[in-house]
Amino acid sequence: MDTGRNKKRVTIHDVAAAAAVSISTASKALNNTGRMGDKTRERVKRVATDIGFRPNALARGLLSKRSFTIGLLTNDTYGRFTLPVMAGVSEALVDHGVSVFLCAIEDDPALGQIHVEAMLDKQVDGIIATGKRMDRSLPVDLSNLSVPVVYAFTEGTPNSVIFRSDDAHGAALAVEWLQSIGRRWIVHVTGPKDFFSVRERADAYSIAAGECQQVLYGVWSESWGHEAVGLLWERAGDKPDALFCGNDQIARGTVDALRERGIKVPEDVSVIGFDNWEIVAAQTRPPLTTVDMELKELGRQAGLTVLALAEGRPVEPGVRKLPCRLVVRQSCGGEPSKE
Repeated sequence: MDTGRNKKRVTIHDVAAAAAVSISTASKALNNTGRMGDKTRERVKRVATDIGFRPNALARGLLSKRSFTIGLLTNDTYGRFTLPVMAGVSEALVDHGVSVFLCAIEDDPALGQIHVEAMLDKQVDGIIATGKRMDRSLPVDLSNLSVPVVYAFTEGTPNSVIFRSDDAHGAALAVEWLQSIGRRWIVHVTGPKDFFSVRERADAYSIAAGECQQVLYGVWSESWGHEAVGLLWERAGDKPDALFCGNDQIARGTVDALRERGIKVPEDVSVIGFDNWEIVAAQTRPPLTTVDMELKELGRQAGLTVLALAEGRPVEPGVRKLPCRLVVRQSCGGEPSKE
């Protein structure tokens, strides 16, 4: 059986011979350097692809003075937010021949410093810092490093590039959808008020909901969602016909509590969550309508930006807010989204 072990590696010499150019011209064409016609450069690249040429990473790095690696640093060890960000980073950089490696530092400053120094020892072209909330920085100083740093879903340093989801936009999407299907008394059940994202979502909800509004602050848990339904339904007076929840766990808790009271979702009460955490949203009964923060796209944009900085291209510092997306499932009524 041919395992491919004896297959000869295609070299730059083979590319030059097949393209009928000198080795120097072949090298310049593949590395986008030197002067030559566009047709010649494209022909050399096409020939290289056709005969299966793979450039030696070490040699390529020596020529360009780059390692073609990006470090991803996070304290989100559970991976709830980091994994989709990393998927976006990898997707953006794979076509550029750049690899990504992840370092999880928990909330340990000493461990964070060790990982940063290891990344610098490996001569990474740049670092992307990401975390588990947007209003907290990682427990390690990333200012004044010798490589560019881009922040995604975590607080950055002054004059840095920061990518974050537009929570206000996501909250407005949820409330406006509920209003469009005829809901009039929409209560917002959310997490701790000391979170920036909680305050931003609550403010946007209040603007969109108008006079009929109420915000219940609590914790990020199903049990709090369950408790909030008890608070709302055990008091006298009219009851909400919709609940907009600060995350999917809270939303699932409200759905379970409503079911226990014989209240139908979405016929009697519509429920919308936030995060689009698939493992929670898809397994809720009925499946949960929720706001997707587009973390994969956020990672993709961060990856392309750190690549631009590594290549010396100018990038304006500042915060980039990316719009959210409403994923409509069965918990609120209306036509489900095509995911």
